[in-house]
Amino acid sequence: MKSKLQPTLRVTLLPRDTNKHGTIFGGVILSHIDLAGSIEARESCGPFNFVTVAMDKVVFHEPVFVGDVVSFYTETVKVGRTSVTTKIVVEAKRAEDNKEVKVTEAEVVFVAVDENWKPVAVKPRVR
Repeated sequence: MKSKLQPTLRVTLLPRDTNKHGTIFGGVILSHIDLAGSIEARESCGPFNFVTVAMDKVVFHEPVFVGDVVSFYTETVKVGRTSVTTKIVVEAKRAEDNKEVKVTEAEVVFVAVDENWKPVAVKPRVR
């Protein structure tokens, strides 16, 4: 994904984000996946309030280490009546050698809701 797209989100992870093994806690990565996916949903369908309803096919390929620059690349997979499915590919640029590796990927489903938390219709924007 990296070769043709700019990342939707890019972060450097810190010691506070580690688990007992000294690698980045998977929940931290999931949180950033959720943020990146919601940004993609808004980009593809407009400024709705989107809520996360499902995270599918989350695959952790490689660990992430403190100091890695982590990029979250997104694309819209499907737009339904009230939902948007996004794919997120996560790559880490290693701090020690600048090598880029795919570390995680996931699909996330969001639903647009109104102020009463009721689903509302969406349609794709022309980009």
